[in-house]
Amino acid sequence: MTFQKRNLPNILTVSRIFAVLIFVAIASVAHIDVISDKSWIFGLRISAVILALLAGLTDLLDGYLARRYHWVSDFGALMDPLADKIFVTGTMLMAVEYRIIPAWIAIAVLFREFMVTGLRTLAAKKQVVISADRWGKLKTALQMTMLGLAGIAWAIDGGTKYLRYESWLGIRLWYVWLAFMIGIVFITLFSGLGYFIRYRKLFLNAD
Repeated sequence: MTFQKRNLPNILTVSRIFAVLIFVAIASVAHIDVISDKSWIFGLRISAVILALLAGLTDLLDGYLARRYHWVSDFGALMDPLADKIFVTGTMLMAVEYRIIPAWIAIAVLFREFMVTGLRTLAAKKQVVISADRWGKLKTALQMTMLGLAGIAWAIDGGTKYLRYESWLGIRLWYVWLAFMIGIVFITLFSGLGYFIRYRKLFLNAD
């Protein structure tokens, strides 16, 4: 029983990876060009969004369990960040495909994610642990909010009509959404730069 409990964070991590794969599969077919029945399309989109939200929650839960009960393993240390990157990459690419998030925003976010992952890999080789700081945590919270809102807009009508043509107080919603995403990109890149400045000795003195 103890062994099973200690492996719960790892099970959640692996389930997150499979959940993202299933989400991408569902999101790929939940399109009018594939299925003509709009009721089926809406149901598939809702299912995909719920699955993505559950996958995001597993990230919070496995991290909490690992910290709370010290259920830390080499597998978890390797796979948890990888699962996070798979989640962000999969959801953002689907949002780009449905024109909810511009490609350049996705590229900027993913650029930061993989650069910091590389830095953490280098740090691990030197037995240095890079923990998420407050800017990194804020970045994650804002990214999850952005992806959640994108998922809701996509579930409503595919995201194109509602986000691009609806207006709030005379302001087209797309411009509000774009400003929000640009703010997230700024915080994302700023938080990543902070890691490279703080841990610059890792690569400036690299062998």
